[in-house]
Amino acid sequence: MPDASQQYLIDQLAACARGDALAFERLYRASSSHLYAILLRIVRDESAAQDCLQHVYVRLWHAAGQYDPSRARPMTWLATLTRNIGIDWLRRQKPQDSTEGDALLDGLSGDDDPETRNMQAQLQHELRDCLDTLTGTQRQAMEMAYFQGLTHRELAEALAQPLGSIKSWIRRGLERLKACLSHGT
Repeated sequence: MPDASQQYLIDQLAACARGDALAFERLYRASSSHLYAILLRIVRDESAAQDCLQHVYVRLWHAAGQYDPSRARPMTWLATLTRNIGIDWLRRQKPQDSTEGDALLDGLSGDDDPETRNMQAQLQHELRDCLDTLTGTQRQAMEMAYFQGLTHRELAEALAQPLGSIKSWIRRGLERLKACLSHGT
């Protein structure tokens, strides 16, 4: 049973899914400072974080109906949506440094709520376990693509492999990760 603050967010998300603009405003007031802080940690630039936050709420307005309270707490779902947008923004930028994938995963979990930290730690553990099921080449290509922001073409050049092979490794790797994360195997 969700506590009162979680239920409030669940109710606002449900109302947003029905097109309730007032619920959207209430949801923004209840969550924007937390989501902005997440973005600021990811993109490390106030202007970019503000732009990303706007994208978060535009996407949220259109995707609120996809939220399922049986699968995630509302703030966890919102934080995931926010992180994805922040990481997408980073991927569009030139890589600034050679951050390792695991270090980036660790750096993206800065929430103060112990329950959220525990859930994120569990998700990170599951992701690492699932990454371990990939072949060495799949994992290397996936990490370089998603954590360093390299395009398929840049990966092909960096790994001295044909572009088609890189695309296949990424596609098969994503399929394997999806299956692993959805089945816990």
